[in-house]
Amino acid sequence: MRLAVFVLAVSACFAASDGSSTEAASTWNGKSAAAYLDYRADWWSTWSRSQRDHGTFCTSCHTSVPYALARPALWNALGETGPGEQERKMIANITTRVRGWNQMEPFYSDKSGPGKAAESRGVEAVLNALVLASYDARAGRFGGDARLALENMWSLQKQDGAWPWFDFHNAPWENDKSPYWGAALAVYAASFAPPEYRRQVHEKLQLAIDYLKKNRDSQIDFNKIFLLYAAARMPDLLSAAEKKSILAELRGKQQADGGWTLSALIGDWTRNDKTPLETRSDGYATGLVSYAFEQSGVRRDDPSLKRGLAWLAGHQDKAEGFWPAWSVNKQRDPASEIGRFMADAATSYAVLALTSK
Repeated sequence: MRLAVFVLAVSACFAASDGSSTEAASTWNGKSAAAYLDYRADWWSTWSRSQRDHGTFCTSCHTSVPYALARPALWNALGETGPGEQERKMIANITTRVRGWNQMEPFYSDKSGPGKAAESRGVEAVLNALVLASYDARAGRFGGDARLALENMWSLQKQDGAWPWFDFHNAPWENDKSPYWGAALAVYAASFAPPEYRRQVHEKLQLAIDYLKKNRDSQIDFNKIFLLYAAARMPDLLSAAEKKSILAELRGKQQADGGWTLSALIGDWTRNDKTPLETRSDGYATGLVSYAFEQSGVRRDDPSLKRGLAWLAGHQDKAEGFWPAWSVNKQRDPASEIGRFMADAATSYAVLALTSK
């Protein structure tokens, strides 16, 4: 209830338009989406379980990183000229950890399991670089902190071109298939740096690209979606035929209602609690795929993309501003704070798809 009241109060402060460029613009509200995302970013930054050393907090795959990619997409719609309070807090937190990299404890130690400290460092290095480099690119600069974050990232690259990555037996971000996703995010992060920087780190970048190419055909659809994101900024990563093939796979997973379900994108997977996977279309999968189509140059009048965007435009929670999504690891109460993690990611990618030009 307190989230709904907060979102409605924030939305009431703005005019009725949401800033969307889609035909279904009047059926979703960018202001309530922004209010939800800001609320959740604030909650995450203060949650007891996200707190880490030196007064910092964990950068998460489900809330922080999607928020960093999507929240700037709403600046123009809200009449904002740059990062708001919660964005600045997140950027400052990451900057603190990047500058003090050698003094910072990893998000998880080996007390959580063998090798977890190394995995934690690899994950954080990639996520830090992606957030700072993407914000700098949007501002038309390449600052020292983004450069340092990328240096930290490259220092942890393995000989095969990938990075140490979490395996907590959780999909889609923390299992044995996730190192490929992590490498795609690393290349995506590097794509936001200027060409002259990418030339300076050519060997390391090429090693990551070679890893992605070598292992592409064995990947789940979820990982291939992020390969499309990186390829949109670095065209040599995929040939036109390879890109067309991945898009065709994704078209084949579209559901009758026009949406996609995450359970169809993660391969053969069983929830930890043995409950059946949710098969309804969800905002996370639909946002991910729709945005991948857009980033790959698919026209908005393409039937698959048009139906995907229509699904998104019609499935925002009107009271709280989020899009629905469900954990593929455990049956959770979607209204609980932890249960909202998937809605956090879903709302970010729905916003990216609906605001893409």
